[in-house]
Amino acid sequence: MAEVAKRLRRNPSAVAGGTLVGLLVLAGLFAPLLTPYDPTKQELLNVLQGPSWAHPLGTDNLGRDILARLLYGARLTLFMGVFAVGVGLVVGVPLGVLSGYYRGWVDMAIQRVMDLMLSFTTFLLALALVSLLGVGLINVIVAVGISTIPRFARLVRSSVLTIREVAYVEASSALGARDGRILWRHVLPNALAPVIIQATLSMGATILTAAGLGFLGLGVQPPTPEWGAMLGEGRNYIFTSPNVTTFPGLAIFAAVLGFNLLGDGLRDALDPQLRGAR
Repeated sequence: MAEVAKRLRRNPSAVAGGTLVGLLVLAGLFAPLLTPYDPTKQELLNVLQGPSWAHPLGTDNLGRDILARLLYGARLTLFMGVFAVGVGLVVGVPLGVLSGYYRGWVDMAIQRVMDLMLSFTTFLLALALVSLLGVGLINVIVAVGISTIPRFARLVRSSVLTIREVAYVEASSALGARDGRILWRHVLPNALAPVIIQATLSMGATILTAAGLGFLGLGVQPPTPEWGAMLGEGRNYIFTSPNVTTFPGLAIFAAVLGFNLLGDGLRDALDPQLRGAR
């Protein structure tokens, strides 16, 4: 772990991505200390104001402070990203392990379901699931999380197919070790590195998907501050008050960029083939 941390500190992508993600976490944690405004309080006498000392990023169409809504929205963004990726991990990783280790009809059945899910783009699959489940925070997390399952299942399957042929795994099987012990002690730990990388990269994708649903009005419902919903609410004022949409858009951009850069840095630090190539 110390060696991995050292390589991460030397990687510009990891440092930049970690900094952006760290700022996002701090913004969410210390939102009450960073702004005196209630993110849901309407001040109809101060609608669509530009940036000022009182409101550094201006106000929206209902007079709510944009900075306050962005800071409190960071909490929701992280919450949705973490739990949506968690759904993909909890379901996708076991499916990938079973598919790659047992192969045969188990592999065929699981992969055909994954093929069916992959026939839709991630956003369209999440959109269809939200249409079935209904709008709301929990339903958005479940829908976005389900849309990430095929990525993890396919990734883990490919890793397990290689690991199961390694000598020490075959030796454990020959010595009579049970499948559960082999999977837990030998297969799964050696498949974790690509899973960690994919989970980090998927955070950016889930944030973007959730923001897209919010923009369409199918995500978190008003007055809860959420960056995609803020974009959707401000699209009618993009020419008269561009700050209403510009700052939520920049926040989404920064969050996705941060997780993507961090994922690239983790890949360089954890992938032995890339380390050998360099």
